[in-house]
Amino acid sequence: MGLSGGVDSSVAAMLLKEQGYVVEALFMKNWHETTNTGICLWEADVEDAMMVCDKLDIPFNTVDLSADYWERVFWNFINEYKHGRTPNPDVLCNQEIKFKVFLAQAERLGATKMATGHYARIKQQGTSYQLLKGLDPNKDQTYFLCRLNQSQLQQSLFPIGALDKAEVRKRAEQAGLVTHDKKDSTGICFIGEQPFRQFLSRYIPPEPGTVKTTDGKIIAEHEGVFYYTLGQRQGLGIGGVSGAADAPWYVVQKNVADNELIVAQDHDHPLLHSDSLTASNIHWIAGEIPALPFKCQAKNRYRQADQNCLIEKIENDTCTVRFELSQRAITPGQFIVFYKEDVCLGSGIIDSAG
Repeated sequence: MGLSGGVDSSVAAMLLKEQGYVVEALFMKNWHETTNTGICLWEADVEDAMMVCDKLDIPFNTVDLSADYWERVFWNFINEYKHGRTPNPDVLCNQEIKFKVFLAQAERLGATKMATGHYARIKQQGTSYQLLKGLDPNKDQTYFLCRLNQSQLQQSLFPIGALDKAEVRKRAEQAGLVTHDKKDSTGICFIGEQPFRQFLSRYIPPEPGTVKTTDGKIIAEHEGVFYYTLGQRQGLGIGGVSGAADAPWYVVQKNVADNELIVAQDHDHPLLHSDSLTASNIHWIAGEIPALPFKCQAKNRYRQADQNCLIEKIENDTCTVRFELSQRAITPGQFIVFYKEDVCLGSGIIDSAG
């Protein structure tokens, strides 16, 4: 059991014991640096995980995967930002760490299955496996599991995938688990409670440039286009602009080559909207490419409602996707994740909006 020190994995471990599994917990350390407040991010979590194991009477193990995390996830994260893209390290962490390096470590400990506290489900059909959405629509995490393959699904269990969050917390409280009211972790795991731009500047030095309106007027300076993302409103540092309305500004375009941010006072500015995209590094969970053109649904960011789309073609591991409705702030570096109703089909990394 991948025990993180949170309520979800705690209840997952409890459910597995109730179902008769022989359960051991494995806690992974991915990040050793402290936050700017001097807090080591994993210390409180490992204490909570140990108390859960004491309560459930299951063995507790730890493994240090920080070197693997830096090599397989973190430097990709930094490199993507350097190129003006906005990556999603949580997807890569599942692909490269939790369901690869961590899974191998579990096998070395003698495990025949690995379980996590993800809100997702696995359905076996003959010799193949499908990844299904968790039944709690507000917590479904298949978006972050979109790079898994058949072998990984075959070896995995998601014990809480059929529960909603309220039920998980209720069961944890009834069982007296210390994690029952623990706050959910948010954001990128290795950043913690510190400003994102401040964290990123430790690895990517500031590179000041101009902030322009869509008609070319310079209205401010920025610290580097890599610190900003499309559709961003907060943190632009734009004061009162002569002749402009007293309204929020949004990043509507990033000119990486010239280190320019293009902004507008329109949440739905035309530059932010597109009805198509191209994505590369395509991955299909079933291991097979569907017959094209292929109608399905997709999310181009987590928390987005499923959007009807058509995958028109795939060439050289790059696909073209056309949406039924215009999409706002399609962001290079993010994942587009494909669905057919409740089944997560696979994903690609967004390269550009049409």
